[in-house]
Amino acid sequence: MAVTWTEALSVGIDRIDEQHKKWFEHADRLFEAGKSGKSKEAIGELLQFLDNYTKTHFSDEEKYMASINYPLLGEQQRYHAEFIKSLAKLKDDFEKSGGNLSVIIAANKLVIDWLTNHISVVDKKIGKFVRGEKI
Repeated sequence: MAVTWTEALSVGIDRIDEQHKKWFEHADRLFEAGKSGKSKEAIGELLQFLDNYTKTHFSDEEKYMASINYPLLGEQQRYHAEFIKSLAKLKDDFEKSGGNLSVIIAANKLVIDWLTNHISVVDKKIGKFVRGEKI
C-alpha cells in the first residue's frame, strides 16, 4: 500500500502543501522498506526525520495560523502536541524494542492516521479560512 500525496489533500497554501508532500515521501519510503523486509532500518530513519521535521513543520504552520488570526489555532496546537507526544512514545518503544513488529505496526498506523486524517480533515480548514469559506 503506497502512501501518496494527491491534490485532494491540498490545503491550498503552497508552503504547507510542500511540507506535507515531504511527509508523504518519507512515509512512502517506510512502506516500500516494509515490502522489502527493511522496516526496522526505515522506521529508525523515519522516526528521526519525523522528530526533526515535525517540529519545524508545526512551528511554521502555527506561525502562519497566528499571522492570519486563524480561529482554530488552539485546536491545532493541541493536535500537534498530541502527535509529538505519540511520536516520543513511539521513539522510546522503538529504542527499547529494537524495532519489533508491534512498533513497526504502530509507526505505520501513526503515520497513516496523521497524514490522512489530520491533513484531510483538520489542516484543510486552514485553506478554507484563507479563502473565506466556512470552517
